[in-house]
Amino acid sequence: MAKQKTGGVLQGLLVPLIVIAIWEGASRAGWINPQILPSPWAVLHKWYEYATPMKPYDPTDGSWLAWAFSGELVMDAIGSLYRVVAGFLIGAGLALPLGLLMGSSQRVYGLMNLTVQVIRPIPPIAYIPLAILWFGLGNPPALFLISLGAFFPVLMNTIAGVRQVDSIYLRAARNLGAKQSTLFLRVMLPAAVPYILSGVRIGIGTAFIVVIVAEMIAVSNGLGFRIMEAREYFWSDKIIAGMITIGLLGLAIDLGMSRLNNYMLRWHRGLEN
Repeated sequence: MAKQKTGGVLQGLLVPLIVIAIWEGASRAGWINPQILPSPWAVLHKWYEYATPMKPYDPTDGSWLAWAFSGELVMDAIGSLYRVVAGFLIGAGLALPLGLLMGSSQRVYGLMNLTVQVIRPIPPIAYIPLAILWFGLGNPPALFLISLGAFFPVLMNTIAGVRQVDSIYLRAARNLGAKQSTLFLRVMLPAAVPYILSGVRIGIGTAFIVVIVAEMIAVSNGLGFRIMEAREYFWSDKIIAGMITIGLLGLAIDLGMSRLNNYMLRWHRGLEN
């Protein structure tokens, strides 16, 4: 099992390594303008500068751990992750109960569905002018946009999960004398969990996309802001370093969500502890 995982990781790294090798070779041969696309080595060097503390360690300023995490990249990543988590919790916290209501009650579904279907196709980016007008600059408009991006994936998957419960289970529960509350808690909700977790995974991915856009417009720190700042000064290496950091954080979040899904759905997939 361990060998299979190692083989899978190495196989996954094959294409990125080939791309980096070709990129580095083309850069060294002078085929690429370094101002437009710097070499991988230049990007790595800038990424290291971006991640390391700007001042040497001084014990009088605080602990070594605080100094080690004082690099610009680390602070930007923490700021972006905070906004992602906070915005996602707001969006998912509103979407989950509404989705359960709409999925389990035909009356609530009839009242809310038209409104949801009209608002859902509007991308969160389109709300940027209104978000700034309503909330000003800083974290509030960013959290509003992120929560909006996370809201609809969780909502739609929750509705689909509750409404697509096999009718055989519902009839069997009713024949056994289950009340509506028991039917909802013991049959509909467990059956909808795979859909809900899929919506959560999509929603947190969407939140991570939206936070970068929000930081480019309305926030004065974070990975999105730093990329926009680097664009102003034509720091292509720092732009790419920031983009790679976003990709790695997104990969870590997705892997974490995948592991959480596998753990919570081990009963559904027949997985052992």
